[in-house]
Amino acid sequence: MNNVRVLYNPRSGGKRRHTQLAAALSVLHDRGIQSSLRETLSSAQATHEARIAVEDGCDTVVACGGDGTISDVTQSLVGTDTALGILPFGTANALAHDLRLPMNPVAAIKVQLTAKRQRVAVGKVRYRDLSGKDGSRYFAVALGIGVDAHLFYKLQADMKQRLGMAAYYAKAWQLWTTHRMRPFAAEYRVRDSETSRRAELTELLAVRITNFGGVVRTLAPGASLMRDDLRLVLCRSNRRATYLHYVFRCLVAGSWNVRGIDLVHADQVLCKTIDGSDPNLRIYVEADGELLGTLPVEIEVVRQALTILIP
Repeated sequence: MNNVRVLYNPRSGGKRRHTQLAAALSVLHDRGIQSSLRETLSSAQATHEARIAVEDGCDTVVACGGDGTISDVTQSLVGTDTALGILPFGTANALAHDLRLPMNPVAAIKVQLTAKRQRVAVGKVRYRDLSGKDGSRYFAVALGIGVDAHLFYKLQADMKQRLGMAAYYAKAWQLWTTHRMRPFAAEYRVRDSETSRRAELTELLAVRITNFGGVVRTLAPGASLMRDDLRLVLCRSNRRATYLHYVFRCLVAGSWNVRGIDLVHADQVLCKTIDGSDPNLRIYVEADGELLGTLPVEIEVVRQALTILIP
């Protein structure tokens, strides 16, 4: 690191976080590293400030916040030489866990001072937003279509911070027990294959990381930030119990061989509603914990897209 822009979401954490941020900035100052701080009060502002940092010649942008803030910053770093650094101020901090960063921000910035700058792939999704307009977004952690995205639609955006993860999980469980799993059509290309496969699914996860931390550590065995593909979790069953069985296996780190659930490595996915289905049916899409919109979607891998600091 030589010239660092630190982007901070003041809504992530309380007064203690402000103290930790100041201490982390002191670490940079004591090492003689040029650094500047910018607050980001919205998703769009985080993306904008990251783009300005790239234009200003910063070699590193440090995202202070959770996976949502990191995702917002990533949108402007893809395709540039500016590296992504992380201070884990969020609730789940999945990417930070996968990188094995300390959850203490001061310790996290210290290990990243000597981290390796490595180029990794990211996912890219084209979708339809809630107003019906086409959009696109990169994702570094995971994308979900179906019931998990429906949860993000139902739950308020700030519920995790206000209630904490325990209450968030409890509310999610309540929705799980009442939500009807709706089928949709998927076509995916297995990596290094010339042919595509088709399936009717009720849930799809496209995962890029190995360890989510927290309660569910390994959600998609075989997924890795170091790979140039997506690890797909394909749920073919319309029974909630089947998917919940899979999640339970993830919790206990047991066998992930669950009938009705397939895992494949793929580099391209297309999903849409089934022909002849209810035209008012909306199947939701989320990426890196942020609700994006609805089907149809196109998902692909962008290789060598993002420089990230890896301890």
